[in-house]
Amino acid sequence: MKILIKIAVLTAISLCLFQFVNSQSSKNARSQGQQSLSEKVQQLLDMNTKRPVLRFNGNKFRDFVKSAPRNYSIIVMFTAMAPARQCVICRHAHDEYTIVANSYRYSQTYSNKLFFAMVDFDEGSDVFQMLRLNTAPVFIHFPPKGKPKPADTMDIQRVGVSAEVIGKWIQERTDIQIRIFRPPNYSATVAILMLSLFVGGFLYLRRNNLDFLYNKQMWALIAVVFCFAMVSGQMWNHIRSPPFVHKSQNGGIAYIHGSSQGQLVIETYIVMFLNAMIVLGMVLLTEAGWQNDHRKSKVTAIVGLFLVVVFFSLILSIFRSKAQGYPYSFLFK
Repeated sequence: MKILIKIAVLTAISLCLFQFVNSQSSKNARSQGQQSLSEKVQQLLDMNTKRPVLRFNGNKFRDFVKSAPRNYSIIVMFTAMAPARQCVICRHAHDEYTIVANSYRYSQTYSNKLFFAMVDFDEGSDVFQMLRLNTAPVFIHFPPKGKPKPADTMDIQRVGVSAEVIGKWIQERTDIQIRIFRPPNYSATVAILMLSLFVGGFLYLRRNNLDFLYNKQMWALIAVVFCFAMVSGQMWNHIRSPPFVHKSQNGGIAYIHGSSQGQLVIETYIVMFLNAMIVLGMVLLTEAGWQNDHRKSKVTAIVGLFLVVVFFSLILSIFRSKAQGYPYSFLFK
């Protein structure tokens, strides 16, 4: 009986010792995990003081993005900046992305809950293979817990890559509002000043002969050019700051935005040129009826009709590609 009691006491003591050791090891593991997390955050903060957009290779991406523990969100831009990659939009996207990162870095909302990083294909091709990325640029939000969802990948084909759009997308994913501060751009001010000096100097030189100010054709041409600029979307470019071009879904370069809710800078110039050719065709058709030479009048009318038909068909085709479901076309699909 005494032996059974001793065995029971020894068993109870062994169980208590086992639970104590297990709890201590769990505490040590938790403390090591917390220390590892604090070290990671501190390293990110130290790197962030040197540059707002952290440059990651494959090892840094696995250490700070893929591996746990992590209590912060991180936005990663996957790009290909080398000239040999011929990524036209990558440089523009990087500039806009840097504006967002700088705006957050020097704002009052800055904290250790959000970081901005970049992985270049030539520095982290293994990361591209890991995530099965075959195009650039790509913006992905990696949340503090879990894997990124489809909404954590920014749809640049639809919304573009402007800093304001990136900031809005980040707010939707992280609930962190970033007020965009763009660096001052004095090119427009300098251009207006130079134009004013040129016009003022020209008027001063012609101060004794200002009859040209009453030239109706000159003012008509200025009015038409102004209409071209407004109809083509110059104010959209000024307000929204869209990219010059962007990547198409098949990996090529898109010159026309695929949605009626957006446009590209080069698309503005294309629309302006098409409208100018249509107007030129209409002017030729009008002038053809006022010419006395029958043969010259006929040639002018044919050229004007050709310009109107061809370029109106082109601009109608562009509208049809942007307004999904529009049924009408002429000459060109």
